Amino acid sequence: MSSLRMPQSLSSRLGVETGETVLRYELLEEQASSLGRSGRKMEAALAALREHPGGEGRAHALKAAADAVWSFFVQREVMGLRDRAAIVRQFDIPREVLNRVGAR
Repeated sequence: MSSLRMPQSLSSRLGVETGETVLRYELLEEQASSLGRSGRKMEAALAALREHPGGEGRAHALKAAADAVWSFFVQREVMGLRDRAAIVRQFDIPREVLNRVGAR
């Protein structure tokens, strides 16, 4: 016994939601949300680093910023977003942080 299915080309034109379509949408939504959280964490870590131009707390702030930037870069790369130069410019990521994460 076989089941009848609507041809995929027809179902996409009619806007019929399949389980796969809904799942893909939810996965993309979660990826975007997760990337946003990671970006906010990176921004906060970079702001904390800027508050410690030298002296006490600088080493800890530098490590936290490098960890946050590295996590953000990795998450972007997993999503297929590989242009780091734009992110470095947009967030004004200091060279010392980039050196720690091995970015050019």
